[in-house]
Amino acid sequence: MSAFQRRALLAGAGFAIIGTATAQARTVLRLGWTTSDGAQDPYAMGARAFKEEAERRSNGRLDVQLFPNRALGDERPMLDGMRLGTVDMGIITNAVIAQIEPAFQINDMPFLFANEAQAQRGLDGAMGRSLAQRLETRGVVALGYMEGGFRQMINNVRPIVNPADVRGVKFRVLQSPIYIGLFNALGGTAVPMAWGETFTAVQQGAVDGLEIPLAVIEASRYNEVTKYLSLTNHIYSMIGLLSAKRSFDRLPEDLRTVVREAAAAATATQRAASLANARTITESLRGKGMTVNAVADPAAFRQAVLPMYESFRGAIGADIVQEALAASR
Repeated sequence: MSAFQRRALLAGAGFAIIGTATAQARTVLRLGWTTSDGAQDPYAMGARAFKEEAERRSNGRLDVQLFPNRALGDERPMLDGMRLGTVDMGIITNAVIAQIEPAFQINDMPFLFANEAQAQRGLDGAMGRSLAQRLETRGVVALGYMEGGFRQMINNVRPIVNPADVRGVKFRVLQSPIYIGLFNALGGTAVPMAWGETFTAVQQGAVDGLEIPLAVIEASRYNEVTKYLSLTNHIYSMIGLLSAKRSFDRLPEDLRTVVREAAAAATATQRAASLANARTITESLRGKGMTVNAVADPAAFRQAVLPMYESFRGAIGADIVQEALAASR
C-alpha cells in the first residue's frame, strides 16, 4: 500500500469517527399522537411545529421523530408509557390526562370559557402552572397547552339549539365522568366509547352522534356519517404537549431549555393555526352537506350544568376551580 493510500485510508477512518460521534450526539425524541397527520389536524400541527422549533433551536442536536395514527399506542397507554419512561413524548387529550391527575378535569368543565382568549389566559397563568406542578409529581412534564378548538355536537337526530334538544339523543363521549355528567345533565344519553370504535358506531346507528372538535370532524370524515353540526362550544379542547419526566431530566440542561422554548413557540403557532382553521373548516363542512347552526343562548346550557361545578370541586381542587373562574370573567 502506498503512502498516499495509507493517508487516504486514515483520513476516511477519521471522517467515519467524526460522523459516528456526530450521530451519537443527536438525541432522539419520539413524539406520538392518535389522530391523523393531516394538514389541518390540530395534534399533527402541534407535533410538526414542535419538531421544527426543537431541531432548529438545538442546531440539529435534537431529532424529533413523529408517530401519528396511534403508532405508539392509544392515549392512555402512551401516557402510562411516559410515566414509566418508555415513551418520550405525546400530544394527549385533556380528559385522558385527567385520568392520572384529576385536577385537569377543570379544562373539561362545560361552558367554562366563552372564547379561546379566556381559556388561554387560564392555561398560561396561575391555573396552568398549578396543573403542571401536579402533573410533574405523576412523572409527566407539561410542556405546552395546545388547542384542539372548542368541542361541538354532531348528530343524526336534530340540530341542538337549546338544552331540551339534547334530550333522548345518544352521544358517544370520552370515558370521563365530566363528559358523562354533561350529557346526563342535559337529558341526553352518554355512551362512553373508545375512539377507535366510534366511527362505525355512528355509521351503524349504535349512537346518534358525538361531541368533537371541528378539525377532527373533517380530518376523520364524520361529515359522511352525521347530518347536524351544532356550534355549542361546550368544552374548550386543550391538548397537552407532554414529556416523560425521565426523558426530560436525562437531557443536558441547555437542551431542557431548548425543549421548553421550542414547546412555547410551537404552542403559539399551533393555537393561531387552530383558530384560523376553525372558521375555514366550518364553511367546508357546510359545503359538504352538514346542516350547521350556532347556539344563541349559551347561558341556558351553563345554567343546566351549574351543579356539576360544585360536585367536582373536591376532585379538582378548590384553588384551581377559583383560578379558572377568575380567568373566565
